[in-house]
Amino acid sequence: MKLIHRNLLGALGVVGVLVLLMIVQVDRKLAVRLTGETTARLTTEARLVAGQWTANVDADALADRLGRESTHRITLVDSAGRVIGDSEFDRPELDQLENHANRPEIVAARTSGVGSARRRSASAGNEELYVAVPAAQGFARVSLATTSLEAILSAARRDVAVAGLAALLVAVVLSWFFARSVSQPVVELSEVARALAAGDFSRRPARAAPGEVGALAVAVNRLAEQLSARVEALRAEETLVRELAESLNEGILALDARQQVVRVNETARTLLNLRAPLPFGAELLPRDRAFRDAMTAALAGETVHDAEAAIGGRILNVTARPLDHGGAVVALLDLTRLRRLETVRRDFVANVSHELKTPLTVVRGFAETLADDDPPAETRRQFAQSIASHTRRMQRLVDDLLDLSRIESGGWVPEPQVVDFAAVIADDVSSMRATADRKGIRLDATVDAGAEALYVDPTALRQVVGNFVDNALRHTTVGGVTVLARRDGHGVTVSVADTGCGIDSEHLPRIFERFYRVDPARSREQGGTGLGLSIVKHLVDAHGGRLHASSTPGVGTTLSAWFPDRPGDA
Repeated sequence: MKLIHRNLLGALGVVGVLVLLMIVQVDRKLAVRLTGETTARLTTEARLVAGQWTANVDADALADRLGRESTHRITLVDSAGRVIGDSEFDRPELDQLENHANRPEIVAARTSGVGSARRRSASAGNEELYVAVPAAQGFARVSLATTSLEAILSAARRDVAVAGLAALLVAVVLSWFFARSVSQPVVELSEVARALAAGDFSRRPARAAPGEVGALAVAVNRLAEQLSARVEALRAEETLVRELAESLNEGILALDARQQVVRVNETARTLLNLRAPLPFGAELLPRDRAFRDAMTAALAGETVHDAEAAIGGRILNVTARPLDHGGAVVALLDLTRLRRLETVRRDFVANVSHELKTPLTVVRGFAETLADDDPPAETRRQFAQSIASHTRRMQRLVDDLLDLSRIESGGWVPEPQVVDFAAVIADDVSSMRATADRKGIRLDATVDAGAEALYVDPTALRQVVGNFVDNALRHTTVGGVTVLARRDGHGVTVSVADTGCGIDSEHLPRIFERFYRVDPARSREQGGTGLGLSIVKHLVDAHGGRLHASSTPGVGTTLSAWFPDRPGDA
């Protein structure tokens, strides 16, 4: 079968288009002509009405009479736009009609002598064709409901459509006989091609088609096999590359020669706070200078190693390499944790060294004095007491360091059980009442109803309450310390309030850091190691609880710890 026979299908399409155009054109012309003739007829009637409307004639009666005779709606409007006669409304209803001065047909009649408009009537509620002409007393308007015009047009459309369909049917029958043997393989090839374009490489065309169509089917079959093999290879490689990129702890992003980001893994999105879908422009990347310089250098063909950029509160190591055909690959390694650990380690060593230096110096000085001299017995006793005091301070520091190290390394895990909260607080308060009495301050404890028992590690609870009370007693000289346990949602809050010197607002967020002291000299004088509240924070966090501190300088400080009834209730 020659390809020329396929033109029959085109001929069928041409016939169909011509029939459709004929129907549309006839419909349009008929509508225009029918509307024009009806408008001319209504114009003539309007002028006849205008000629009969004189000053001595009752306008409403004239409109009613002429409306019955012509079967059209007659409306008489004075120069001000007020309707004074209408064949469809009685005299009392005329006063309710809107002013017609701004109706399109009235405006056109005023300016050009004849005005027409097709619109929905605000008073009658149906669509009408209006024609208005000037009259001696105002304007005469004749209108016709468009339903009659539509009926004529519908009948004409039906006749034209029947004729067109008959012609199209004849063309279909003729085309079918000529194109049947070609249309089926062409349709099949078209469906196979669409399936291949959509990625379905399992579809294959039949090879039994004759002539050029058969040759085309063989070529499409070979193309499908090759595309299937290549796409599968590309998919496997794409999956491998994507999984490798996503499995990296480093952030990876790739830019093409147009500075469009075409690939980015989830780590890089997190590090750079990226939300835009791929691809997106490099202008959406962070504006850090070191990062931008490394990227610009790579796009220019240079390789950049170990640049550091500060982005979003993170410290990132940036490595950028150019691509052979333009573009660049940028690798990001998050150094924030490493830098923070290095800082913590340096601060920790410096703080421990500083904390041990003073007591060691005192112990060494007193020991050398006792060894080299022979002071009086009272002086020796004072030296020995001082050595013992500083030794106890170093012992407390070492014990706190060991506790903190054990908690942070995971060597300690809370073993919660139901604890008599009231008994624990009573024991801690009783053990520290002597210190309060010696300083002449008040120490009270209250356990509200519902807070008597709690599911918590008893040792951790005693350490938390003990640290809070000890800290309050050391910083309170007048007034008192109040311990309160109360039910708070799905848990219990233990708060210790004192009437001490208070803490300034700039220090308050940092009091739970290790070795942080609001007044270092005074804290060391009073025997504090600077680790108590840091230990408390770890103990409360291990239970899924929360810490809170509030203070007013010169009024006092309140430290609170909230423990959930059960782990996970927070």
